[in-house]
Order: sequence, then structure tokens, then C-alpha cells
Amino acid sequence: MTNNTEIRPFRIDIPQADLDDLRSRLTRTRWANELDIDYTGAVQTGPTPPEWEYGVPLSYVRRLTEQWLTSYDWRAWEQRLNAYPQFVTEIDGQTVHFFHVRSADPDAIPLILTHGWPNTSLEYVDLIEPLTNPRNGEQAYHLVIPTIPGFGFSGPTKDRGWNRYRVAAAWAELMRRLGYERYGAHGNDAGSYVAPELGRIDPEHVIGVHVTQLFSFPSGDPAELENLTEEEQGYLKFLQFFNENMGAYAKLQEQAPQNLAHALADSPTGQLAWIAQLLSSCGDEHVLTNATIYWLTNTGASSARFYYEDKHAEHPQEPTTVPTALASFAFDFRPLRRFAERDHANIVSWHEFDRGSHWATQDAPDLLVQDLRGVFVR
Repeated sequence: MTNNTEIRPFRIDIPQADLDDLRSRLTRTRWANELDIDYTGAVQTGPTPPEWEYGVPLSYVRRLTEQWLTSYDWRAWEQRLNAYPQFVTEIDGQTVHFFHVRSADPDAIPLILTHGWPNTSLEYVDLIEPLTNPRNGEQAYHLVIPTIPGFGFSGPTKDRGWNRYRVAAAWAELMRRLGYERYGAHGNDAGSYVAPELGRIDPEHVIGVHVTQLFSFPSGDPAELENLTEEEQGYLKFLQFFNENMGAYAKLQEQAPQNLAHALADSPTGQLAWIAQLLSSCGDEHVLTNATIYWLTNTGASSARFYYEDKHAEHPQEPTTVPTALASFAFDFRPLRRFAERDHANIVSWHEFDRGSHWATQDAPDLLVQDLRGVFVR
């Protein structure tokens, strides 16, 4: 397969007919039923409220759907996103959409930022100004914010195999096309899978990797669990709780993503509800804008396939060696350093913060920007 390597300007311009269809579908939503349970006085025993015991509650979905219909303004978000330079190019047979915002600072460092699921490149929009146009002489960055193939404006994937490794290879090619000889890589969620692999395959050009999670888990060897501190045991218990109570989306998307795909392609309310479990800690506008992007691009199915492809990939056994930094936020699961050092042989920075969540760009952007500047500096 030959690639068209041209980089073309891109502008979001959704036909009004698509927005009218979205509105029509929202007004005709058939609501799910749920149990009538009085949660008054219920005690929260985990990271999710009691009323989310069975999953995303009807009250939440109805409230956001009403907001989607009455006060949410996609055109305003379209205008805001279009305020930043966007482009598309073809890499490995797949359209890749990306923001490319260069700083006016001649000493700016190129930095590629990779989003997670169920986010999109929208995840980093609030970081563009502080990173490209900092105050007080702080380090500035040229930002490349791509959309993972299968997500949002990169459009649905066209063939098998779009796992973390293929995405990382696409990012290396993208940075080469943009003329960046040396650059840093950051990722969150799925991006925390991709960024270390970008460092693994392109060490001649990647100056370092910064992530908000290191997905390093016990291998099953009982010896690994010997002599754990009380704090480490607490981390493992939280991870176990998360897997047992909030891992349904991951299991389904790893095993049979197409089972859900038909519903997501047919119901915008269903698309909203599916991504809400993980995004609900973010502001309503952020949740709705992501839901709108997934709906308008019909990428609910292909974004879910990322989990399937990654689960069925052949994973390297050797640790990464590129300089690696972790910024771990309070309301997110934290890796045990002993396991992280097993998988990443060159950890140069490890910071655990007392606030922020899995989506630190939304609730702790100052800490994230601060940590990035501590790692990627001239």
C-alpha cells in the first residue's frame, strides 16, 4: 500500500444536517429503566458514588442529554478548536488528524501529546496556551497533538492492528514529516501505553517520555508480592477494586467491541452514557464535546477496537530504556515503583501529587504543566 505523505490543512466544519439529525435523535431517546433505590444516607465505599452502583445512572444521562439539547453549543466548540492549526496526513494507510501549534519562542522544545479513551485530542486543548506561550520566561514547547487512528477526526480505522505499537510507529513518522529531529513524548491513559513505545522504537529522536500512568502490574510470580509495604498493599487493593468494579468497558472492548458498536452508532444518548463512566469527573462541557465528536465521526466502534487490537498484540518482554518520567495524580491508580522499574529501566522522575485525577488536564493542569517543564527543559 502506498501512502500520500502530503500534510494538508484541516478545519472542522460539520454539516448542519448532521447536527439536525443529532438533535432529532436526542429528542426521540427511549430511556433505559433502572431500579428505584433510595441512596439517601448511603456511604461511599469506593471511588464511585453509591448511585453509580449499577453503572451510569439514568438521572446523570437525562441531565446531560437535556443540556445537550438546550444549552450545549457545538458551533462554539467548533470555533474554539478551529482557532488552532489542524492538519491531516496519511500514515500507514490511515488518516491521521493532528493539532500543530508552534511556539514563538526560538528555544521551544517539540512535544507530542497522546490522548486516552474515551477522550480525544480535545483532552489537551486547555494546555496549548500555557505550553506554547508561557509567562515569566518558562520553558515553551512546539506542540503536536494527534488523534489516535480510529478516534474522532482521524476517522474509523480501515484494517486490523492499530494497537499501541502501530500508533507509536505512526507518531515517529509524523514527527519525521514535521521535521523534528529531537522531541519529547507525553501520554495519558491510552497515551501512557503509546508514549513509552514511541521512545522504544525511536530512541535516536525521543529525548524522553512523560506519562501519567505506568501500567506495570504483578506478573503472577508470588515472589513479586513478598515484602510489600503497607502503602504498596493499598495500591494493589485499589487496583483490584478498580478491575473488579470499573473494568467492564475494558473487558468488553478487549473481547467483543463490535457487540456494542451497533448501539453506539445508532444512539447518541447511548454513546454519551458509554463514555460517561470514566469522564464523569470532568466538566459537563468536556463530556458533551467528546460525545459529540465521537457521534459526528462515527468512531465509537473503531475507538473500542483499540482495546481489542492491543489485547491481541505481541508485547515486548524487554524493558524500555528511554528516560521516563511519571506524574501520578491523587484520584488515579498508582503503580508500584518496583514493578515500574521492572518494565522501564530508566525512570528519571517520579512525582505523586495530592490532587488531580485520571484526567489531570481537566482538574490539575497546573501540576501537569509544572511536571512537564521539570522533565523537558533546555
